[in-house]
Amino acid sequence: MIFKQKVTELDLHKEQKLAVLGVFPVVFLFFGIFQVIMAKESLGYGLLKIASSPTILITDFFEVGGVGASFINAAVIGFFNLYLLKRFKLRINGLLIAAFMTVLGFSFFGKNFLNILPLYLGGYFYALYQKIPMKNVILVIMFSTALAPLVSEIAFSGVFPVQYSYVMGASIGILIGFIIVPLSSHMIRFHDGFNLYNIGFASGIIGTVFTSVLRSFKMDIGPENILYLKHNTSLYILLGVLFLYLIIIGFWINAHALKEYAQILKYRGRTITDFTQLVGYGLTFFNMGVMGILSLGIVMLFKGILNGPVIAGIFTIVGFSAFGKHPKNCFPIVLGVLIAGYLIGMDLSSTGFIISVLFSTTIAPIAGTYGLGIGIIAGMLHLALVTNIGVIHGGINLYNNGFSGGLVAGFLVPIVDAFRKGD
Repeated sequence: MIFKQKVTELDLHKEQKLAVLGVFPVVFLFFGIFQVIMAKESLGYGLLKIASSPTILITDFFEVGGVGASFINAAVIGFFNLYLLKRFKLRINGLLIAAFMTVLGFSFFGKNFLNILPLYLGGYFYALYQKIPMKNVILVIMFSTALAPLVSEIAFSGVFPVQYSYVMGASIGILIGFIIVPLSSHMIRFHDGFNLYNIGFASGIIGTVFTSVLRSFKMDIGPENILYLKHNTSLYILLGVLFLYLIIIGFWINAHALKEYAQILKYRGRTITDFTQLVGYGLTFFNMGVMGILSLGIVMLFKGILNGPVIAGIFTIVGFSAFGKHPKNCFPIVLGVLIAGYLIGMDLSSTGFIISVLFSTTIAPIAGTYGLGIGIIAGMLHLALVTNIGVIHGGINLYNNGFSGGLVAGFLVPIVDAFRKGD
């Protein structure tokens, strides 16, 4: 059962909530410009490389176009989505915050303006066809950009003549945007709300279908491993300051945020657990900041590199800390992944392992519902699946962990329930 807690906090207007989110692309823009100047990067060339590269897993924009260009790419996508939220007057709730932060994070690897725009157009055409307001589908379309690499792969892989390639890629993107809304609503039945990245699961199914069709036409679609491998202290400072900002905003909205924080730990996290409605915006932003700091701590503890994919993982955790995640339900999953990684001899500092740890928290509701032991088992299963399942969709589904998480939940939860009912 989910009970709404009684909270006392400042009553924010919608514009103020948007402003809290708007700080991120603004900071990204100025930081990107600073990086371009200090590192003497070619901004135009970097943005062109980001826009014109096939972006399947893992294509790190830090390595492709430079750190500065990557931050400016993220800022542009952030401003675009903020405009849509304001234009269509969406309510700023937990799922919307999760969507915004996830898209923002994946703008550092996988998503650029050229490959996401066709999916938004597809969603617009779906809304027209169904005669429903565009605001009803924007959230799903924001998450559906998980499949944006398919647009880039078709547009820039050289399979089609140059004059037709982007048109072909965009057409596929429009088609995906058109069909993903009804598909995603059906996919949640498979994992019963225990996988927070539901669109990642739906995208995995769609990606597998499209990849199989394209491979039947002899298109070579497979995972990449283009990574930025330099330690950059300024990135830790930047993200640390941003997450501290969220904690401060939480205190500003709710002066008793620290005292009342235990309230949020009582929730299991299963869809739908919207913290903005259950405990208020103060505790929600506070939780987001705490989870961001903890995520940074994990990367530092295992001496990982803060590159595009890792930042995407951190921002996805921060976003979904408004919609189901908190330290208590994430810890068992993370512990399970760490145990499995150690047992099979993985390099715990590698980007591949670090992002598996971060994104594995998609199945935090399993730990929140069934406890520490089942949570650890779920984390171990997740690592086994996520390291092997990318080949099925060829890396065109950026939310590979969402796909894996859906399979883990769909496999494990019915078994656990059967044994519990037998007790």
